[in-house]
Amino acid sequence: MEAVLFVGHGSRVPEANEELLRFTRKVSEQLKTPIRETCFLEWESPDISQGIEVCIKKGAKKITLLPIMLFSAGHMKVDIPMAISEAQRKHAHIQFEYEQPIGVDKGMLRILKRRLHAVQPKPGNDTAVLIVGRGSSDMDANSDLYKIARMFWEQTQVRWVEVAYYGVTYPRFEEGLERCLALGAKEIVVLPYLLFTGVLIKRMEENLKQFQAKNPTICCKMSRYLGADESLVHFFLERMQKKGRVPEDLEIRPEPYLSHSSLEIQAKTG
Repeated sequence: MEAVLFVGHGSRVPEANEELLRFTRKVSEQLKTPIRETCFLEWESPDISQGIEVCIKKGAKKITLLPIMLFSAGHMKVDIPMAISEAQRKHAHIQFEYEQPIGVDKGMLRILKRRLHAVQPKPGNDTAVLIVGRGSSDMDANSDLYKIARMFWEQTQVRWVEVAYYGVTYPRFEEGLERCLALGAKEIVVLPYLLFTGVLIKRMEENLKQFQAKNPTICCKMSRYLGADESLVHFFLERMQKKGRVPEDLEIRPEPYLSHSSLEIQAKTG
């Protein structure tokens, strides 16, 4: 019997963990695989080893780990492979497979454009978009975000598309905002390149409010994160349909734009 084990990052914010579980439930509903479970890397249980044990107790002979992650960084290159190796030593009769993260996928551009249009349907010539990632010590993960940003610029009418990171590496979020200002932007739209809510989203909201207070003539808007509606579910279903894990006759339709799915901080004019 086969199992799919979704692997999420985990968060200190319960709402973020609940969002991940809702997401994996929606994807699981369409899978042909009989056993579907979810685990976390940190901050929440079950962890990977516990998730594997649950699958085995349910009769799994083959377990495919499916990371719900954007890029291949430390967790993908070290933590998850190490957990699989430990499980393989304990359960030599179990077959393990390991899927790749989302990576640089053109399908994510559709979600980014939805996020932009939700807060600014018609970007002006003085609009800058700032795509903000988590930040990593892994240069591949950091450079992948720049490639996403370039591809996004190629497919939109936005004059400036900049990149920043919230931690670990540079340029940081505040530096990204200042760069947009220096370029001459009168409107800055922040697109968080994060899957779910969490501590970083809440900090970004506060940082943007502080920046807005210092620059009252600049219109600042921040979209919601990538997994805030059904579009990310559809992205994963399309991916898994290509791998034969979702019925071929399942019709997957992108959801319409959700104009309410945004945090917007309007400029003060006087």
